[in-house]
Amino acid sequence: MTQRLDQIDRRLLDDYQRDFPLVARPFACLGQDLGLAEAEVIARLAGMQSRGQISRVGATVRPNTAGASTLAAMSVPEDRIEEVAELVNAENGVNHSYLRENQWNLWFVATAADGAALAAQLARLEAATGLQVLDLRLVQAFNIDLGFALQGPRAQMVRRPPPDMAALCASDRPILQALSQGLPLVQQPFAQLAESLGQTEDHILARIKALSEAEILTRVGVIVRHRAIGWTSNAMVVWDIATAGVAAAGNALSALPGISLCYQRVTVPGVWPYALYSMIHARSRAEAMAVLDAAKALPELAGVDHSVLFSTRCFKQTGAQLMQERAA
Repeated sequence: MTQRLDQIDRRLLDDYQRDFPLVARPFACLGQDLGLAEAEVIARLAGMQSRGQISRVGATVRPNTAGASTLAAMSVPEDRIEEVAELVNAENGVNHSYLRENQWNLWFVATAADGAALAAQLARLEAATGLQVLDLRLVQAFNIDLGFALQGPRAQMVRRPPPDMAALCASDRPILQALSQGLPLVQQPFAQLAESLGQTEDHILARIKALSEAEILTRVGVIVRHRAIGWTSNAMVVWDIATAGVAAAGNALSALPGISLCYQRVTVPGVWPYALYSMIHARSRAEAMAVLDAAKALPELAGVDHSVLFSTRCFKQTGAQLMQERAA
């Protein structure tokens, strides 16, 4: 059952998905904006986290900058869904997994410290399940920022510039990993993070600012779990479009209000022909289909075959795994 949110909770979710205050006491800043005590801001966020309405207060890391990642899919017989989902979710590198309406029904995002570790992870899953894993690596992103407005009319998402990889230092990886898992909900979260990493608070704040400006961090703020707050009709729409038309169609799709993600991925010849992906997050199927109708009407997608994969169940949603796990 979806937990009702009051207006202050909605503002916390809507106004602070990005541009989180990078100061010593960020929750006090939020409290000043909202007319709340610092302790109440922390308590409200902790409550929403415990109820599964937010994943964390932290950051999202741009794919394939500090580590390796892929979108993967498996065609799982209905009587094996629970078993296979459990095996998939047992991999620490799997940070999102969903059941979708398609023959290829189990979809997950896998992350790892590098390409070799990612390939090994997928190989383990194939060996453990006896099922093929589609490895659908990212080719180019048109929109990868899921921080859309939760209230009011649907708006066009802003296209993000490419990352400045020169800004990334080897010593940044533990900071990125920590932000992917979430900041502690305390008065001075950056000081606590700094202490855990043997750094100073000033250094941590400076590196987060630099990584944000470099577009390695796509956003810093409240990471929402959309299904838990009523956005339950979420569809991945995939388009069977020739490579020559991907760029124009991707740019047009990503500019369409209601399209929350858009990117190109590799195809699997003879198995999975779809190169262009778009996500629609909606509160009802009718709302999602209205966005899809607008997408199909784009000149760049005229006559392009597509498939609609509504998600029916979320198995797992956590932050990315960017560091190699230590052997026990």
